[in-house]
Parts: sequence; C-alpha cells; structure tokens
Amino acid sequence: MKNLKIVIALVFGSIIASCQSNTYSEVGEVVTNPTYVKNVAPIVNSNCISCHNGNQYPNLSNYDNVKEATLNGDVICRIDTQSCGNVMPQTGRMPQNTIDIVKLWAVNGYINQ
Repeated sequence: MKNLKIVIALVFGSIIASCQSNTYSEVGEVVTNPTYVKNVAPIVNSNCISCHNGNQYPNLSNYDNVKEATLNGDVICRIDTQSCGNVMPQTGRMPQNTIDIVKLWAVNGYINQ
C-alpha cells in the first residue's frame, strides 16, 4: 500500500511538473506581413463588427471602411490604449499579438489581399 501511494504521488508530480501555461501570443503564428483578407478582417469580424457594422461609427464592415477608420480615425489608439477613450472592444482589450497585427498592417501600407 505504501508503494502504491509513492507511485501515485510520483505520477501526479510528473504530470503537474510537465504542465506549463502559454498564452496564445506565445504559441500563435507570428505574422510578419499581415493582409486585410487573411489577418485583419477575421480580427474585425471577431471583435468589432457586432457593433460597428454600419449602425455605429465607425463603420468597419469592409476593407475601405477599416482602412479609412485606421488612417483618419482612432482605431489603433482605441484598441491599444485608453488615451483616446475607452479601450475597444467593450468586452476588453484584445491580446497584444492581435493588436500588433493590426498595427503592422497599417505600417505595411494596408495590404488588402
């Protein structure tokens, strides 16, 4: 019985020691040249479009609108900091990896395809 307890303790100890916590940004794909279609549209659709689908300013329902709102609006500021109002989306700040994709898309010239 004593040996069984030792074996069980060693098994559970090994399982716990082998577990590690990784954030999505640590295990997610590194995006070096994001495009609207492949990278930004899915982010907008998952995080923004439920409110910003034409009923609420800015309209983020398509490439031209997202590009315009990023160029002339405060989209990047709103998703990255609170210095220009409440952070968006309202459900809470997106992971930094996601924000960085949108920022890199803008820096690289708003590539559509």
